[in-house]
Amino acid sequence: MPESSLETVAVILGNHGNNGTRLMQILRETQEALGWLSPETITAIAKGVGWPRAKVEGTAGFYSFFHTRPMGRYRVLWSDNITDRMLGNLDLMQTMCQKLWLEPGRVSEDGLVSVDTTSCTGMCDQGPAVLVNYRAITRMTQERVARMAELIQKQVPVAGWPTEWFQVEDNIRRADILLNNTTKPGEALKAALAREGNQESAANARSWREGVNAATRGPSAVLEEIKKSNLRGRGGAGFTTGIKWEACRHAPGDERYVVCNADEGEPGTFKDRVLLTRQADLVFEGMTIAAYAIGARKGYLYLRGEYRYLLERLNEVLARRRDMNLLGTNILGHSGFDFDIEVHLGAGAYVCGEESALIESLEGKRGVPRNRPPYPVTVGFLGKPTVVNNVETLAAAALIAAKGGDWYRDIGTERSAGTKLLSVSGDVARPGIYEYPFGVTIAEVLADAGATDTQAVQISGPSGVCVADNEFGRSIAFEDIPTAGAFMVFDYSRDMFEVARNFAHFFAHESCGFCTPCRVGTTLLKNLMDKIGDGHGTQVEISEIFQVSHVLQMAAHCGLGHTAPHPLLDTLEKFRPAYERRLKYLNFRPAFDLDGALARARQMTGRDDLAAHLGSSE
Repeated sequence: MPESSLETVAVILGNHGNNGTRLMQILRETQEALGWLSPETITAIAKGVGWPRAKVEGTAGFYSFFHTRPMGRYRVLWSDNITDRMLGNLDLMQTMCQKLWLEPGRVSEDGLVSVDTTSCTGMCDQGPAVLVNYRAITRMTQERVARMAELIQKQVPVAGWPTEWFQVEDNIRRADILLNNTTKPGEALKAALAREGNQESAANARSWREGVNAATRGPSAVLEEIKKSNLRGRGGAGFTTGIKWEACRHAPGDERYVVCNADEGEPGTFKDRVLLTRQADLVFEGMTIAAYAIGARKGYLYLRGEYRYLLERLNEVLARRRDMNLLGTNILGHSGFDFDIEVHLGAGAYVCGEESALIESLEGKRGVPRNRPPYPVTVGFLGKPTVVNNVETLAAAALIAAKGGDWYRDIGTERSAGTKLLSVSGDVARPGIYEYPFGVTIAEVLADAGATDTQAVQISGPSGVCVADNEFGRSIAFEDIPTAGAFMVFDYSRDMFEVARNFAHFFAHESCGFCTPCRVGTTLLKNLMDKIGDGHGTQVEISEIFQVSHVLQMAAHCGLGHTAPHPLLDTLEKFRPAYERRLKYLNFRPAFDLDGALARARQMTGRDDLAAHLGSSE
């Protein structure tokens, strides 16, 4: 290992205090500096943090965006979500590979470039999208492919590529209380920090409902307002936020943490990306208010690796908030209230969207979900009580602190207070972000987005629910269809089997491999879908899908395995003809087709062409 590389590693380790719990950031910064994580590099990092080498290598090998072998100076990853496929990503990727003279998934002979696919990059409203050296580029076209291939061949640094390629649009189509927020930085925090007083007067109570800042009674009053609001988690589970905060506040321990889960890896979801772009102050304010309520001194925003481009601007917002005394020591002159926030970047692991897996990753480990209980509110980051909330949840909490629980609870439905951000993509005229009060119907969203001839909507991503056209009167609410935010639209030109097949491949790729039911089960589901898709399936394969799905739902270690069968089961129930028209036999025939089994081998060796030539010459 060159001396200069050792020096680089030493500097990075020093910047992170040689702290193994910061291993994810150490690995990322080292890879960005050196190009890849060589065996010697991993050995040096392990020595520096004082961890066994196998543990460091295990972390490096777990995440898709870390690589322990050279992947080229240019690493091009095409987003392979179903919406990208609908926009022609595979044809564009094939064109790029032809121009660069390489095969997908391989490194070029000169070691310059590699091209492959990755899971959804959170750019579904402006695809097809790619990551180039983990920087997002949207709206790929044949022209851009040709130009990109030329720049790579000329070895032009990515920093010198056209700046317009890296522009990510917000595409806000409908805004409400969150996206229309105009509160100034610190306004909600000042309300939360107002000194304790006597019982609020009726006039004071009215001022809360009308959205005017009123005196509160310290942390307990903040908790009461959050509980009064009936705010529920926006990450998908819908747990009551006030109860979670209260449990963490009263958990035994002298240290507590606040973690913002910005690892929105669910295909079709990109709302958190827009909130962090437009309302970063509101999100950080929500984290600070949570810290005040539970007694935390440290917070982390876990940002998905696909949003690497947001890292610098988020750090700029944090620096500005420190200058305004909205972070740091004695915040806003409130003695003893010390709190600060760091942004930690993930590295391409969907499973880290699960809160305990995210905590494992924050600690520098493989993102394997923990057994629960205990829950993070009692045993979380570094074994301490920890609140983990979604980006949207924390932004809403800041508004509640500023305007009151009663004000918030008056929005939405009785059981679903507030608004919901929907990431709308697919067969619509106006893809983007739509914010509605809870209770909006699917039909209303489709009309606003300009959808026509809609066959189905996949709500909350592959792990959610697929609704057919006879269900469009249903509403987005916890009492009907809860959602983490994805809203993918498919018209009647789309093959719902291929939609489900894409999702089956996604889950097989993203399974962490920890438990056998999920590791094997997701692969079996993928293989069964491929067998049916390739025209070799029978009713036996359909039956096996149900059997494997039952095992996954009953025996998998975490939610990934439990929900992986959802898209297959939903489409089998509602779009079964899409499967049956592919079956070789509707009724099972126990036979082995030798000719069919050898067809691909004959094609690869050119024997079909030779046989045809010999036959024509006779």
